[in-house]
Amino acid sequence: QVQLVESGGGLVQAGDSLRLSCAASGRTFLLFAVGWFRQAPGKEREFVAAISRSADTTTYADSVKGRFTISRDNALNTVYLQMNSLKPEDTAVYYCAARRSGYSRGYSQYDYWGRGTQVTVSS
Repeated sequence: QVQLVESGGGLVQAGDSLRLSCAASGRTFLLFAVGWFRQAPGKEREFVAAISRSADTTTYADSVKGRFTISRDNALNTVYLQMNSLKPEDTAVYYCAARRSGYSRGYSQYDYWGRGTQVTVSS
């Protein structure tokens, strides 16, 4: 099992940057691929980015490609989401999720979830 805790959210202006962190418990974190998802009010949860267990592969939603970067430090049991050039449409609760084996873009494929961190981007 793994427990996930997100942090780093906040209120920023359009064009600003934020770095989200996802801290995981457990000694087997390197066995888990990790994804970031987000959910805005009244909308479905959507995929943002994912990273493989060894960090050699990443994938992004088209809406964030070139602006967001996912990375991980397995020694610290932490996954990061660097968000640059933020837009008002990035406003959402951001969740990290973990699954054994390979990463996936589907939120139903993930077994473990954090509680989320709010990101609000003002125009």
